[in-house]
Order: sequence, then C-alpha cells, then structure tokens
Amino acid sequence: MTTAGILDLAALGEDFVNDPYPVYAALRETGPVHRVRVPEGHEAWLVVGYEAARAALADPRLAKSWDRAAPTLSVVRPAAGPNMLNSDPPDHGRLRKLVVREFTPRRVEALAPRVEELTGTLLDAMLARPDGRADLVEALSFPLSMAVICELLGVPELDRVAFRTWTTDVFSHPDPSARRKASQEMGAYLARLLDDKRRAPGDDLMSALVRTSDDDGDRLSPEELVGTAWLLLVAGHETTANLISNGVLALLTHPAQLADLRADMTLLDAAVEEMLRYDGPVEAATYRFTTEPVDIGGTVIPGGGELVLVVVADADRDPARFADPGRFDIRRPERGHIAFGHGIHYCLGAPLVRLEARIAVRALLDRCPGLALDTDPAAVTWRAGMLVHGPRRLPVRWV
Repeated sequence: MTTAGILDLAALGEDFVNDPYPVYAALRETGPVHRVRVPEGHEAWLVVGYEAARAALADPRLAKSWDRAAPTLSVVRPAAGPNMLNSDPPDHGRLRKLVVREFTPRRVEALAPRVEELTGTLLDAMLARPDGRADLVEALSFPLSMAVICELLGVPELDRVAFRTWTTDVFSHPDPSARRKASQEMGAYLARLLDDKRRAPGDDLMSALVRTSDDDGDRLSPEELVGTAWLLLVAGHETTANLISNGVLALLTHPAQLADLRADMTLLDAAVEEMLRYDGPVEAATYRFTTEPVDIGGTVIPGGGELVLVVVADADRDPARFADPGRFDIRRPERGHIAFGHGIHYCLGAPLVRLEARIAVRALLDRCPGLALDTDPAAVTWRAGMLVHGPRRLPVRWV
C-alpha cells in the first residue's frame, strides 16, 4: 500500500515477512531508492540493487553513529554502549583495532573442536527423539550458535536462556517498549558480567577485551566494553543461527543440490557461500544516517540524519550481478555477495559464522541421511523485522 509516495511495508502483512524478495525485486525495477514505512512504524529510505547497495555500504556520508540521527526519528535506540558497528571514523578504526587484537583467526580456528563437540551433543539429543521429528531451530541452530558465542565470550551457562529471549525481542518484538526493555536488561547484565571479569579474569574473549590495550596504552572504556560485548553476543549468535536454518531449508527444498552436496562434500564451502547469497541471515544492514544530501541513482536523499536501510538480501538477488539469482546453485561460479556487508563495517565475525555453518551442516547431513522438511515450505513462518531473516520454526524429520 502506497500513501503520499511512501510504501507501507507493514501493510503487506505476513506475505512480505515470509518472502520479501518479490517486493524488493519490484522496487528495484523502478529504481534503487524508495521511501518506505518499515514494519517497526518509522519512515526510511530503502536502497535496493547490488551496485547501489554496495556503494551505500561504503559511503562515508551515511554515518553509523546514532548521534547523527535526526532528533525527530522515532526509532528505538539500542541501549548498548559505543562499539565499532555504531561508530564512524576515527572512533571506528580505534575500536576495531582493539577488538581485532583479541578476536583473531587463531582464536576462531581453535574453536573448531568445541563446535564439533557441541554439534554432536545437540544432534545426539535430537536423534534420540522417538518420533523422528524436531524443530531444527530449537534443536540445533539457536542452541549451537548461542553456546559457541557464550563460551567464546565467557557468558555463564545459566544466563544463556535469558540472552536468547533478549536478542529475539531486540530484533523481532513488535512492541517498541519491549525492544527497549530487552536492550536495557541485556546492557545492565553485561555491565555486571564485565565487573566480574575484572575481578576474576578467565581465558575467554571478554576477559581478554577487558585487559587488552594497543601499543600506545589505549583501552576500551567501560561503556565501550559493554557495547562491544553486546555487539559480539547479538551479532555472533543471530547470524549463525539464521544461516544454519536458512541454509538447511534451501537444501531441503532443492533436492538435486542436496544430493550433489551429499555426494561430494568438497562442495561444502561453496554451498555455504551460496546459502549466504541466496537467503542470508541479514535482510537489511543496520541503520545508517545521512550527514549530507546523498544522490543514489538520481534520487537525492536529504541530509540531516535521515534513516537509510540498505537491503543486502536484494543486492544478492540482483540479476545485474548474479545470473538467474533466484536459483539456488551450490556450484555457482559468481562470487562477491555482500551478506556480511562491505566496506569498513564488514562483519568481523564472518570466519566464525562460516566455521559453525560448515560444521553444523556437515554433521547434520552425515548423521541424518533421510533428512526432510516436515511441513509444506509455504507453511514456514519467518521472524518479523527487517534486520535479521530466519524462520521461527523449521520442522524436519529423518529416517
């Protein structure tokens, strides 16, 4: 429904939530920039198409700091402190440098045996079900991603259920007050947890971030530590969980591709990349705000803190960049998807997300030779909101 030149995406209902790709494709046919009202209720400028999205993600005129947002913008601001995702240069470079010192490829690779162990334990429990049926989201995707990121950061076992609730509410709850409350509760918990790490540090990433400093002695402030922990926890498990669910759904609804992967597991890396492109865990990149007028494809977005949403999901389905983009093809020759973003805010946790997805998908296919979707694909319902993209439930069965 369009009113006064503004497309109300909420008015499109569950059809848009469950399958937003046709809507974005139709918009892309008419241009790269559109004025919309997002399901959360506020207005934004939507950027679609590969080239426009890639350029926008790297455009320094589109700021990430909430201090650049227009005062009239009625958006729930996260309660997290400063972090590299919600900051701009030079602060961004400083924060990322401090985190990169500890969140290293070696630390990620060292997690592989533990990810395999956790995956095996979860699959043991799932396959022990006498009816041979389960919700893959609850049985594997979310508990695995949550356990891995919590162990990496040193979040106690008993607090992980609360974290699952908080992050789900932050991204998907329709009530702004509930999103705000969840964000505040998570921030307060992390502040207390960081105090514990200062008193009794361990060998986890959060303890390392507390004590790390660069060559000049620079450290993360208490507020920056809370913001960074918030970012790593939320982004670390939401992206992985939804990638596993979306990727398995893509395989189960494309049996020829599933058979090819089962027959040749050397295709697994390419399959994960195609899962990211075809139906990635992020629908639209996190919020950006104009610092001056920005011309994208002939449409000028005003300055002054206007909200801009870059739709990476549509960019990765753009036929101008990917041949037959609606086809799921684990042998696809094209590379260059932007599921993890582009530019200075490219996802630091991408190697961990890929590692978990490879291990989870391989173990699932190895141990469930008769794995199948246990519902009509059209009956799968998806999480609300435009930032993360994944099913609420994924019923599966096996022999």
